[in-house]
Amino acid sequence: MTPTPISPVEPAVYRSRAEEVYAQLKRDVAEFKLVPGDRFTENEISERLGVSRTPVRQALTRLQQEGYVEVLFRSGWRVLPFDFDQFEQLYDLRMVLETTAAHRLCEGGAGAAAPHIQINHQLLDDLIAIWLVPVAQRSTDTLQVAQWDEEFHCALVRAAGNTEMARVHSDVTERIRIIRRLDFTKQARITATYDEHAKILKAIRSRRGDQAAMLLRAHIQASQAEVRKITLHQVHVARQVGQSPAT
Repeated sequence: MTPTPISPVEPAVYRSRAEEVYAQLKRDVAEFKLVPGDRFTENEISERLGVSRTPVRQALTRLQQEGYVEVLFRSGWRVLPFDFDQFEQLYDLRMVLETTAAHRLCEGGAGAAAPHIQINHQLLDDLIAIWLVPVAQRSTDTLQVAQWDEEFHCALVRAAGNTEMARVHSDVTERIRIIRRLDFTKQARITATYDEHAKILKAIRSRRGDQAAMLLRAHIQASQAEVRKITLHQVHVARQVGQSPAT
């Protein structure tokens, strides 16, 4: 009898489940359901998420490579503290990329100082349609604004026409997303984001490169400071809750 071949679907299923587990664990870290210092085993994650250990191990290995967890010899896994030095470096790189993109956006295109730079004007028009709106039409949905904010900064770099810059910026964006989303937990920060994005777009539209870069730098620095403050506070609160006796 000819042996039944192993279904080629099985590895894909494991990859799909590993992606789901990876996304869930990353959310748990971002939402402080897993606090830096927490220890857990693969079995605990498997039981909680209702999956086998194989996709759990794959997901944890990926998170280990990204610096979120570490494996402990014979005693499971541990959530690592946030590496703020690394985040500072990533924010510095992000600032360089975005301010460079702002200058390119103001210099490129037909009739500009550097016509060889191909600007994607449709991307800019799409951003204007979202951010240059009357106050009454602004979104107050924190999740939506957080997503739009990330897309705003990515679109600015993509619109500048340098695919390698956009690729590096996309990688940086992915790596800081876990803390960056915390910037929109307060309404005041949403209002500030609308105001600051509008000023940046107006400067770009008027081809004022130095002003656009200055506004972008200040905007990113303000967000960076707010995120660090909120992250430290949230970690402290999560630890206090975890240490509270059961009622």
